[in-house]
Order: sequence, then C-alpha cells, then structure tokens
Amino acid sequence: MNKVIIPESIRPQNDEIPPELLVGKRHLNLNEIQILLSNSNKNTDPSWQNFYVDDSPNGFDPSLVKSNYFDGYIILGKLRPAKLQYHDLILETGIYRSMVRNVVTGDDCAFKNISYLDNYRFGNRVMLFNIQEMCCTNHAKFGCGILKEGEPESHRVWISVGNENDGRAVLPFESMIPADAYLWSHYREDQEVLDAFKRMVEKNNDGKLNTYGFIDDDCVIKNTGIIKDAKIGKAAYIKGALKLKNFTMLSSEEEPSQIGEGVIMVNGILGYSSHVFYQAVAVRFVIGRNCQVKYGVRLLNSVLGDNSTVSCCEILNNLIFPFHEQHHNSSFLIATTCQGQSNIASGATVGSNHNSRSPDGEIFAKRGFWPGLCSDFKHNSRFASFTLISKGSYQHELDIPYPFALVAPGNHGDCSIHIIPAFWFMYDMFAIARNNYKFQKRDKRVTKVQHIETDPYAPDTMQEIMSAIDRLIRLTTEILPELDAERAANAQTPVELYQAAKDYMHHNEMATYTLRDDVCQKKYGATIFKPVRAYKMYRKIIKFFATRTLLEFFEREKINSLSVSVLTKIRKIPLFTEWENIGGQIIPCKKRVELFEKIKTGEIDSWESVHAFYDKCAEEYENYKVRYSVYLLEKLYARPIEEFSAYLYNNIIEDVTEISIEMYDASVKSREKDYTDYYRQMVYSSSQEMENILGPMDKNDFLIAFKKQTDDFVNRLKTLFDGLTIN
Repeated sequence: MNKVIIPESIRPQNDEIPPELLVGKRHLNLNEIQILLSNSNKNTDPSWQNFYVDDSPNGFDPSLVKSNYFDGYIILGKLRPAKLQYHDLILETGIYRSMVRNVVTGDDCAFKNISYLDNYRFGNRVMLFNIQEMCCTNHAKFGCGILKEGEPESHRVWISVGNENDGRAVLPFESMIPADAYLWSHYREDQEVLDAFKRMVEKNNDGKLNTYGFIDDDCVIKNTGIIKDAKIGKAAYIKGALKLKNFTMLSSEEEPSQIGEGVIMVNGILGYSSHVFYQAVAVRFVIGRNCQVKYGVRLLNSVLGDNSTVSCCEILNNLIFPFHEQHHNSSFLIATTCQGQSNIASGATVGSNHNSRSPDGEIFAKRGFWPGLCSDFKHNSRFASFTLISKGSYQHELDIPYPFALVAPGNHGDCSIHIIPAFWFMYDMFAIARNNYKFQKRDKRVTKVQHIETDPYAPDTMQEIMSAIDRLIRLTTEILPELDAERAANAQTPVELYQAAKDYMHHNEMATYTLRDDVCQKKYGATIFKPVRAYKMYRKIIKFFATRTLLEFFEREKINSLSVSVLTKIRKIPLFTEWENIGGQIIPCKKRVELFEKIKTGEIDSWESVHAFYDKCAEEYENYKVRYSVYLLEKLYARPIEEFSAYLYNNIIEDVTEISIEMYDASVKSREKDYTDYYRQMVYSSSQEMENILGPMDKNDFLIAFKKQTDDFVNRLKTLFDGLTIN
C-alpha cells in the first residue's frame, strides 16, 4: 500500500536550511514570482518563500525557469542566459520541464527533462538532460561500508573478495586501494587489526541522517534512468546508464571518469579516470584508477586494481591487483586473489569447480598469471609469479612454486603435469623484457596512490627464484645416485649431499634428466623438465637483478664502482630477505608486521596514515633493493663479496653481460618473426603492405630504447667491481 505524504510535513522550514547555503542568497521579488508563474512553474509553497536565488546584480533571470514543479527548498546559484556544450549536446542554462525538490545548485547550470530530482546539491556548470529519477535518501552512504544512526549491522555493505563464503570480506571506502583490501582480506587471524580496519572506515562518519547527493562542477548526465544516493566528482560524464545506486564516482578535471550506455552500478566506488560502458554490471565493488570495464562485464563482490581492462566476462568474488587484462567472451574468474600484470585468455575457467563440501575454494596467483586458451583450474590452486599455463583441463589442485615457468598437461597417458622452470627466459625473452616498458606506458594515472612495481625483476620474484633454485637442488639430491653414483657416495651428510647435487648441476650444464615434484599437482604430481638449464638461468637472472640494482644505486649516489667503503655504506641499510606484494607494491614482510603493530598501538589510526606508511616504504624501496642485491650475490657464492676471487667477479660480469645481450637479441629475433615467418607474410600481398600495417621494425620504440639501455648497461657493468681489491 502506498504511503500518503502531506507536503507540509516533510518540507523543511526556513530555519532547517543550513545557514551557510543562504549566504549571498535572497527571496524572490513579486515580479520574478509572476514571471515564474507565467512560465508554467508550480510550487507547493504558494508564497515562494522556499525559493532562494543569487543576490548579485543580474544573478537571476526568471525567464530561464519554465514548466517545473518545485517542492521543499530550492537554492539557486547564478542563473544567466548562456549555453553549455559537451560534444554534440547543447543546453541553455536554466531549469526546464522538471520536478525539483530540496535542491541546491551552483552557477550557470542547465537542467532539462528531469522527471524527479530530490535532495541533491550541484556544482557549477552542471548539465542534466533526460533523467528519469535522481534522488538521495538521508541515510545515503555512497558505496562505503558505514552505518547511519539506528541502522542494524546487517545493513552494512561488505565486499566478499577472494572467497565466496564471506570469510575474507572487506568494507569499501572512498580511498581504498588494492593494498588495503589485500591486508584486510589475507590476515584474518589478527582480530585486533581487523577491528581497527573497521574503525578506520567509520572514523569520519558521524552517523547523522542528513546526507544529500552531490554532483560536482562541469558534470554532464544525459539520457539516464535512475541515479540514487550518488556522489559524482568533477567533469564526470554519464550517458545512457540504467541505474547508479549507493555509488561514488571519483572524477576530476585531470582524471575525468565516464559511464556509458546500459550500465548498472550498485553499492560501489568507481575510481578516477575510469570508464564503464556497454551493459556492464557492477555490484559491491571498488574499481581503481584508469580502469576500463565494458561489453557486458559482470563484476560482483570484487576489487579491481588500477590500469586494468575487463570486458565480455564474469568476475565474481575477486581481489585483483593492477594491470589485469581480461577481455574475451567466455573467460571468467571466480574466488581468486590475482596479484596483477595478468592476462586471462578466452575460455579460461579459473576456479570452475569447488573440490570441498562448501563453495569456499580459492585460487592465489602472483604477478604475471597467464592461463592459456580454454584452460580450467580447480580450487584450491596457487601459482608463482609469471606462470604461463598451456591450454588444457587441469583436473586436480595445483601448487606451482617455479616463477617464469611453463606449465602444461601431461600427454600419452602421463597424468603428471609438465613444468619447464624459467621458460620465459629461455624461449620468450621479448615478452618478459617488454613487460616493464609496456606497463609503464599504459599507466595513465595522474595521481598514483597505489605504488605499483611493474618490473619482472624485483625482490618478490628474486625471492621466488632463490626458493626455486633451492627446490631444484633438493629434488636433484633424490636422484643423484643415478646421475653420479660416486659423487653421491662421497656425501656423508644431508648438507654434503645438497652440495654434491649443486656441484653436479654446476658442472653438467648439458644434463637432460627430469625431476619429480609431487607437490605441484595433487594426486599425480609434476615432471620437471630442463632442471639444469633452469638452474643456470635462474642464477643468471639473480646476478642480472643484483648488478643492475647496484648500478642504479651508483648512478643515484654518483658512485663509480663498488668498493669496501661503498659496501660498508650499503650494509648499514636494513636487510630484508622476505618480500610481499601488497596491491602491486613490493614491501618487506617485516614492514607489514611493523604496520600491524603500529595499528594495534594506535600510532596508525586512519587509512590516510596507512597510506602514508606505504609511501614511506616506497621511499626506502630502492635502498632496500640495494641491500638485498648484495645479500643475493653473497648467497649465490656463499661468501662475502670482499672475498670473491677475480674469477668470480669476472664470472658475474660475463654472465650478466651475456644475459643482457641475450635479452636484446632474443627480443629482436622474436619481433623479426612477425616480419619473416611465412604464415605471417602470407596474408599480405607485399612487404610494403605488411610494413604499412605492422609498422617498420626499425622504428619500434621499445627496441630502440632497449638497445640503448642494453649498450649503456653493458658498458657500465665492466667497471662494477673496480673499486674492490682483487684476490
């Protein structure tokens, strides 16, 4: 049964209007009232005392208000004859054919054909055209996980990331970034920290039932259905949306956001410079900066990181870090934490089935997750950084600890999966070398709140490589008697056996044995191919990262080469050997523990101060990397750098020079295939046509920059150890 509302009982009286809204305002004069009435305007207040206009000379032209129905209080900014234009939409300033209640406008706005407009405040030069319903309740939360006076806990909006059963749910807030969602969702054992996170969300909420919708300067909204309980930032553009409810749209002149046709967004926050188009649906979400969400996407209970593009797919219960690509019709991603720089191929079914008695399975993928066409995976599975997965149906849970690896199904009745560790470095160096360049070029954010590590060679991946090296050696110890019976027999202790396996791998570079790793796949395990080559390549990459980081440090500090005094300075930097990817930023694990302790003591008590902590970690990150680089070199050779022999110094320089040149040459050869391969050439009638379409190879921006970078690096590398005494 519909309620009967008596206008007088709900219309605020003059003394209920916030006094600051009436500064520089005045009541209408009789002539203005007559003009409004003659222009077919109606008001539930026959005295028009509820109507306020700008008090400056020529600040209000009543002829610009026609055929409207007014209720509650109406407070207008300057209203002068003018036209506003956005693309092909041109509107005269004023209010036309609209029902308007409890509204405050800025200067020179243009409203036309708004069927119902209630409880909103507007900035300057706002354009509204053909809107069915635009209202705001007094308990609006604009997508944030807060409560108002008298509301039960059940009214709070949570986002169930990472798990369908709400076990990792987080509360959205306007400044949320993936780092926040990660820490909140993945450390559930510390209730004190979880309670503090919740308090931080509520910190600036007074709970009062006095909210109003807000549309900031230079916004354009046209041909839209329902906008309810919404806050829209500056220069936003909305056209043809179906429904926006309990929603914040962050936008600015520098980073304008847009929403297009057929879009439904409920209970969420859209980040700066993001675009949502063409029947996309988002419910319970936080979408980061510079994201593209389009072509029928269903984004539910998810946090999507900055610089991501998703289309034609379903994304349910996910925490997704920055630079995520998922834009093919049949792909979908369910109950995962995906740590960014990922590319989900068409038909990939990530988390298709639950293997437990409840739909609470999860998949955890570190940076650079690339499943192949029509691949499917089961909960629970875990993937190391830059795992490339061949097309196939993976019927059992996976745990892939080898970074930069290729994973493929077994064949000819072999139920084990096949893994080639370090595959990217062996066979697709162009892709991995181009990664950092590609992501940096795509990062269009003006304000970069979430710090993002785009380089594949970083402390998190080096940590994984070190673990993978250790794993390959330990697995080799299990078959060493078959490989080298004498060497194995001479090893009397586990430590000696480990060293013997390591020595064997050092001195048998052409060995072609395979390893068995039972952990990588439930029930059938995995076969590890090319373990010695992977071991060697992993070591080269560690050396490359360490030397490059040192040379970058030398450039910052105006240092010529490594010396005892320089090493002494570096060793004063705190050493962190365990690293974690929080939202795209790589920080030491101990720093995350430090953050939690400061939260529990109250030293950090707001999300702003949490973000300041991230900023501080980012400021120290390059120094932390330098200290870690020295540690890695010393770990590889099991002695301090000062004790390295001339042979070891030369070995490092030779290996790193080799891998650097190989990276460039492999990148060139990989790109050359696009021009010389028969199957690439056959679709073009001439080489000129191919060049016109692909662009000339010698003009490739990445390869030109990469060549100079490689030459400079190799030349600089020659003097790296000149400051040390050679033994």
